[in-house]
Formats: sequence, structure tokens, C-alpha cells
Amino acid sequence: MPPVETKQDIQYEAVIGLEVHAQLKTASKIFCGCSTKFGAASNSQTCPICLGMPGVLPVLNRRVLEMAVKTGLALHCKISPYSRFARKNYFYPDLPKGYQISQYELPLCEHGYLEVALPAGQAGESGRIKRIGIRRAHMEEDAGKNLHEGLEAASHVDLNRAGVPLLEIVSEPDIRSVDEAVAYLKALRAVLVYLDVCDGNMEEGSLRCEPNLSLRPVGQKEFGTRVELKNINSFRFVQKAMEYELRRQEKLLREGGRVVQETRLWNTEKEITVVMRGKEEAHDYRYFPEPDLVPLMIPADLINEIRKTLPELPDAKRERFAREYGIPVYDAEVLTTSRDLAHYFEACVAMYPQPKTISNWIMTELLRELNNRGQEIADCPIPPERFAGLLKLIEDGTISGKIAKAVFEEMYRTGRPAGEIVKEKGLVQISDAGAIETLVDDVLGAHPNERESYRQGKTQLLGFFVGQVMKRSQGKANPGKVNELLKKKLGEEKK
Repeated sequence: MPPVETKQDIQYEAVIGLEVHAQLKTASKIFCGCSTKFGAASNSQTCPICLGMPGVLPVLNRRVLEMAVKTGLALHCKISPYSRFARKNYFYPDLPKGYQISQYELPLCEHGYLEVALPAGQAGESGRIKRIGIRRAHMEEDAGKNLHEGLEAASHVDLNRAGVPLLEIVSEPDIRSVDEAVAYLKALRAVLVYLDVCDGNMEEGSLRCEPNLSLRPVGQKEFGTRVELKNINSFRFVQKAMEYELRRQEKLLREGGRVVQETRLWNTEKEITVVMRGKEEAHDYRYFPEPDLVPLMIPADLINEIRKTLPELPDAKRERFAREYGIPVYDAEVLTTSRDLAHYFEACVAMYPQPKTISNWIMTELLRELNNRGQEIADCPIPPERFAGLLKLIEDGTISGKIAKAVFEEMYRTGRPAGEIVKEKGLVQISDAGAIETLVDDVLGAHPNERESYRQGKTQLLGFFVGQVMKRSQGKANPGKVNELLKKKLGEEKK
């Protein structure tokens, strides 16, 4: 008789879909002329329309439509020639009208996909690239924001964000791990930023993610009961929240419990998910066509005109960088994470045609400085021509690679050109054969024991001698010539 499988023996797999709300970069709101500028005084950017006053009529912002179509095309979606808005009814303090103008049964964009470069060890059927389906992308208005602040934790509602245009992008449940989900979210953010339709600032709420997660036994076709995590605004929190929620569901299932369909929040302090409410279905929202907005007719000519404005997108740029510049795929992935970083790399290559050298310096020195300061490439104080100028000083032997790193740090701190810093601090590399030979002789004379060990076969001591010469020269000696001369002198002693 075969052994009976217990719940502890079952292997589960994750089924994940992501709903992403991207705030579109328009100057005014979706249905009125109020500003969308972030950080203004509470309730200073409102009008009767976005406050939901009786008798007002919304008017669609054309730029919202154009940005939504542009995003849909970039995500390989079908753009519906006929689309319309719907009322999504629910009541919260930050929703003045008691309903949200969104889209339901006739969304603007449907049936697209996004190809995602997966982390190592998560390769899908297509190798390191996995295609994740996009179910729909539709326009809608944002709600306001509840604020809880002050010594007495006073609460109030800020309606500046009410009516700010959003594009909700809903993936298919094609994602099978947290790493895949984070990779998808980063790839989607890159596309939105490349298109210049969203600034991608998660901390300011410009990009918010709502994962839907469930577990099912490996091999089972039917999905498990899904749980939605609401409004998470950082990659780190998305990852932690999904990891916790999947562990919670697995523990529940193994103990014989049942996952309840609900919406949960991520508690950043306790690092747990907590129940927000029971999950609503579409009928709970009582969707019906928005009577104050006429249906949208999207002519093919408009779609074609918008298609012509599409820039080179991250996946195409990544492939081109690897092919055209001969750099590894990993380098190309890093360099194309933002359009500005890719432009910076190409500008440097145009002035110093050594792509791999430039790639190495950008990924190590430059990105480290940016990350340490929490800055973007647009904030970099070193323009491409000065970056390339530093690398030319290494190539022509003016400074060593080690000194160049110190010069780079000074360049980043002050914005000054490399040549000026090198001249002022007397950092020119020592390449004179006579001067280097004097340094080598001094080091060999100071370490007779190590010289004897080298004669006896411990050739790895060559690195020790090089280090000592570089130390005596304060890093200024030409490393190549130091190596060459040491090998010659030590080799003669072994004979």
C-alpha cells in the first residue's frame, strides 16, 4: 500500500499577478485644470470638479489619453478603438464623490505583454527572459489622501491628489516567485520612465503596487484563493510583503486551515500583513457607464501618430548595447535601467571608445557614489566629457588606476576636471625607468628574507614586492613597469 501524502509533503507554488497604479506626468488633473504638483499645501490644488460638487461636469485631459495609448503600445497592447469610462462606487473619506471614475468592461488597452530579464536561477522557458502577460491598462482618477500627523495625531483629508490621472496596469497571473515579481515591477517602471509618462517615484506615491498572491500544489491547474496586498510603495517593501504573505499562506495550508479572500495591508514596523477588509468583487462596486463623459472613439491615425513618438525601449536598448558595444548582457541590463544612465554611457563612449572600461567604471565607481547619496544620474556632477577625460589619463599613463579612483572621488565631490586635480595634488604617475628602479632596489634591499623565499620558489611574493613599491611611491609608480622590473631583477637572482 503506497504511503498516504500529508499536507506537510505537499509542494506549493506561488501564483502572482500585479496591479500597478502609475501617476501620469501631466501638469493638470484628468478631468479638471487643477495642478498635479507634488508637495503643495493641503487642499490648495482643488476645484468644484475634483471636490465632487453637485452639478459639475468632468472633461477628459487629452494628454492623459495620449500617455495611456503610448504606454499601451510600448506594452504591446491592443488599443481599443471604442472605449468608455465607468463609475466605481465605494465610500471612503478621501473619495469626495462617493465613486471613482475609472474604466471597467471597455478598457483602453488590453492583451499585451512585457518581457522581463529574470534574476539568476529564475530563468523561464525562454532562458533569462520571461514574457509576462498584461491583461489590461486603463485610465482612472486617483483619490485623496488621509493624513495622520501632529503631536495629538490629528487626522484630516488632503484632496490635492483627488483627480490626479492614473494608469492602472494589470498583469496576468503569470508570475511564479517573488524575485520574478520584483523583476517585473522594475522592468515596468523602466518602461514608464523611458516613455516619460511617469516619474516612477514610489516614495511620493507616483508608482504603487498591489500584488495578488495565492498558493497551489505543484502540478495543479486551478488557482488557490488569492489575497490582495494594498498600495505598497517601494521595491523593498513589495519584496518583504510578498515573502511574508506567501509564508503565512503556506503555514495556514499546512496546518489544515483555509486562505480567505481578502485585502491586507503591509505593516512596515512589524513587517507583517494585516487584514484591511474582505475582498470586494466587481459587483460590489456596482460599476455602470459614466453618464457625464461621452464614449471614446480612438481613430487609427491618432494611434499611428503616437506610435511614431515611441523611444527605444529598455529591452531593445539592452540588446543593442550588448551587440553594438560588445559588453556582457549583465552590463547592458544595468546601463539601461534608466534612459538617462544609458545616454550618459553612450556620451562617454562617443568621447572615449572603450565601452567595457567605461561600463566597469560606471557600474562600480559612479553608481556607488550615486547610491551612497541617494541621487539619480541627472544629479551627477561629472559630465561625460570629464568622465572620459579621467579614463584618458589612465590610458596615457599620466595616473594609475588606483590614483584615478581617488581623483574620481574628488571630481564627484567638487565637479572639477581630473587634469586640474592631478596637477594640483602632484599625482602624476612615475613612469621614469630610473626612478622606478631606485624604488625597486630600495624595497628588495629592505626585505632580504622575502627575497630568499622567492628564490626558494614562493613566486606569489611578487605581489608583496609590488605592493611595497607602490606604498613607497604613494601609489604613483606605474604598476606595469614595477611588475616588469621586479620580475627581471628577481628572476636574475634565481639563476
